[in-house]
Amino acid sequence: MNLKETDLPGIGKKFVVQTRSGEKLTIIIHDDGRREMYHYDNDNPDDSISMISLDDDEARYVSAIIGGITYQPTALENIEVALGGLIIEWYRLEPNYKAIGKTIGELRVRQRSGATIIAVIEKNHTKHVNPGPDLMLTADATVVVIGERLHQQQIRQILSSGSG
Repeated sequence: MNLKETDLPGIGKKFVVQTRSGEKLTIIIHDDGRREMYHYDNDNPDDSISMISLDDDEARYVSAIIGGITYQPTALENIEVALGGLIIEWYRLEPNYKAIGKTIGELRVRQRSGATIIAVIEKNHTKHVNPGPDLMLTADATVVVIGERLHQQQIRQILSSGSG
């Protein structure tokens, strides 16, 4: 995520947020408490495709919702689904992970951890269901793994350090 903050003399402040997924959101906080939010087209980041205006109370309530005060979601990376001792976990491959640029076969995931990669979802949303050993792992991809808790700990280590 990238954030740019700009003073708007006589108006307030402008915040431009570029999300990890490439979306652009501009938030203008007026000195009178109003907030304006603009969402931009991915293909043309200079064209606003939606806008909403909130008063101070509405903005504070919405920020509480977004900030997780009223509902605490389970982060995608931490979701676990228990299936009779088996757990499915999702791992986002951070850019510094040593497994990036290596294939599933090179990492010997199943042999070294006992876990099985059941899907890989690329940053561009391309899905590889039941990927073979030749699939190369890329930065910001999500790796979906099934295994027991010990297997999950081992695969987490393999993905981050490239070793078991």
